[in-house]
Amino acid sequence: MEQRRIPDIIGPQTLVTLTPRDCAHDAAQLMTTHRISAILVVEGDCLVGICTERDIVTRVVAADRNPPTTPLAAVMTADPDCVTPDATLAEAWDRMSRGGYRHLPVVADGSAVGIVSVRDLHAAVMAGLQADLEERDAFIAGIGPGGLN
Repeated sequence: MEQRRIPDIIGPQTLVTLTPRDCAHDAAQLMTTHRISAILVVEGDCLVGICTERDIVTRVVAADRNPPTTPLAAVMTADPDCVTPDATLAEAWDRMSRGGYRHLPVVADGSAVGIVSVRDLHAAVMAGLQADLEERDAFIAGIGPGGLN
């Protein structure tokens, strides 16, 4: 399987972002509306954190905080681990596995340009395996690039 890069895996994305001053309730609402499970937290173009469903559950709900009055700065994961767009699927998978992350921001020159999830990586791996199986089956059947050999 070729070394796929992050843009090949996530494609073009419309980023959903908030600022550290926005509240946890806003983050939960955006996650629900956009059917996503992580929000990038930015100051201008600069990534300063990430707020995930896990952050909302553990740092807001379980901590008995009031979501409409709790700023993201108090509950986000600040200065998150990131990858650059030239990172490979294997590099992102390794970083997520070692860190126990389900989401990894993609940053270029300090600016957030995307987010890769465990689901994105899983889908890419499965698609690669399917392509490998089809190629193997075609080889075994004696079907070359131009048809039967």
